[in-house]
Amino acid sequence: MKKIKQHKVHIISLGCPKNLIDSEVMGGLLNQSGLQMVDRNDSADIVIVNTCAFINPAKEESLEEILTLAETKKKGDRQFKLVVAGCLAQRHGKELSAQIPEVDLFIGTGEVGNIVRHINKLDEIKFRRATVITKPNFLMTSQHPRILSSTMTSAYLKISDGCSNCCSYCVIPSIRGKARSRTPKDILREAENLAAREIKEIIITGQDTTAYGRDLKNRPRLSDLLNDMVRIKGIKWIRLLYTHPAHITTDLLKTIAASKIICHYIDFPIQQIDDTILSAMNRKVTGAKIREVIAQSRLIIPDVALRTSLIVGFPGETPKRFEKLLDFVRDTKFDHLGVFIYSQEEGTAAAKLKAQISEKEKERRRESIMNEQATISNAINKSLIGSTQEVLIEEKSDRPDYNFIGRCRRQAPEIDGITYVKGTRLKIGSIVKCKITACDDYDLFGETI
Repeated sequence: MKKIKQHKVHIISLGCPKNLIDSEVMGGLLNQSGLQMVDRNDSADIVIVNTCAFINPAKEESLEEILTLAETKKKGDRQFKLVVAGCLAQRHGKELSAQIPEVDLFIGTGEVGNIVRHINKLDEIKFRRATVITKPNFLMTSQHPRILSSTMTSAYLKISDGCSNCCSYCVIPSIRGKARSRTPKDILREAENLAAREIKEIIITGQDTTAYGRDLKNRPRLSDLLNDMVRIKGIKWIRLLYTHPAHITTDLLKTIAASKIICHYIDFPIQQIDDTILSAMNRKVTGAKIREVIAQSRLIIPDVALRTSLIVGFPGETPKRFEKLLDFVRDTKFDHLGVFIYSQEEGTAAAKLKAQISEKEKERRRESIMNEQATISNAINKSLIGSTQEVLIEEKSDRPDYNFIGRCRRQAPEIDGITYVKGTRLKIGSIVKCKITACDDYDLFGETI
């Protein structure tokens, strides 16, 4: 492949951690091919927007970013090539190409590994605006380079891509394809690579991490993969995200409980608790099973921190069913909880259901649950005052009273609270013991011991 003309490129990554990994891979491939990666789009002559299209707010955020860049380009203040990649391009690239002529290239999720070839074509004299949407079957390997910030203390590790669960509200299978697992050997090799780059925390991600290995010949188990990963020198924490309550096993829970490296933290989006709605969502799990998994998790891992996400306003969520969900939240007392408003996505089975609920009512229901969760979270945080927690130091703080910001084992990046730390001469990336001295609804405050 011929060498790319020396360009400066900036990647804007939107959406979830899985998308961020795709951005890091594209950046790694482009950097390896001779481009200069820059942190600001105003100093780049190629800007790539890696988009999200999971729900309407995500699509709107992606479109806003694209249109802002398109307007800058249209004004002619500076010349640059605009590339739109990722989920929005995969789903709506062809129609958007006609609507936003300032975009030079749309590429779907299946083209991540081909980013060098696509960017190379931008320099060809005969190049014309293009849209390349192929089958979404890309699966990264440990051989793909990733651009990581030199200050990163944590990194996501994607053990699979795509999803075969086919929830009735979700567009992921059509955007990302069927579930595809990486081999254990390849995953462990990447974990070793990350450890060699002094990454302290590896965060396991995928569309459904508990479905890992089902598509592979020997059907490797997630618990075995984790047991092998904890033996890698240099890894201090391993965190598990995106599990499915229908697929969590006793074996997995015991593996987490037995390890000092695997954080006693489980993220399993339950979405709902009413059986009628769970069935309409095609979640393949009952409310009773969800309650059983929660009880079992707390029994086997007494100090476990549980995170979940819910969907409110799904078609058929009557006031009585919503109250049932609200009561469940009050009774269960999740450590961390997020709420999505149901998004009527074109092409999904749920979009055709009757009894759709108004946006105003959806928002009211979301606020009701989040207000309840703030009270629950505050009470849980108060119970931690006086306890000793390990904290991964991530950056310096602007606060004069707390010099550093970090996270303890019960806090995942971006989605949970943080821990403010009072201490001196702490090294970014170090793990220190802190005594928790105060809290607010979501954050903790501590002093180094």
